[in-house]
Amino acid sequence: MLRATSALIEERGLRAMTTDDIAGRSGVSKATIYKWWPNKYAVAVDAFLSAMDMASTDPDTGLAHNDFQIVLRGIMEFYRGPGGRTFAQLIGEAQNDSAIATELRNHLMQTRRDIGRTIWDRGVARGELRPDIDREIAVDLVFGPALYRLLTTDAALDDAAADAIVDAAMRGLSAM
Repeated sequence: MLRATSALIEERGLRAMTTDDIAGRSGVSKATIYKWWPNKYAVAVDAFLSAMDMASTDPDTGLAHNDFQIVLRGIMEFYRGPGGRTFAQLIGEAQNDSAIATELRNHLMQTRRDIGRTIWDRGVARGELRPDIDREIAVDLVFGPALYRLLTTDAALDDAAADAIVDAAMRGLSAM
């Protein structure tokens, strides 16, 4: 059902897709859908999260700079594809639907932030990163520009941009 939902979002867009479409494409009844999800947006969030989870890991290369680069490159690669368009649509819907906002925050944004926190904590423990900087702000500095680029600009979401963002952030965050 989640693959069918992802395909429908890509083909028709989030707003145009209906619960009937999901049921028809996936071969399940609307009752089954509503048993597990309150609306099509909740199904879309789960479909998006299942795809995003495949794109996110903690690389642990031994250097915080490299770890942040790898993770940000993965995020930007995902944003360049259909998932990025879906995510932008979900962010838009979340402005008017607190359930979508909560799902995105709890099941997507926090998992990405958890990876960033882990990288940060390892870097501080190894003496690479400044312990006097608030961890949440540091994670914002590294990952925030990708989301900003996705939602508000037509700036590149490629490896070179990811590397430049991490390089710039690390200049201010590095302990050395």
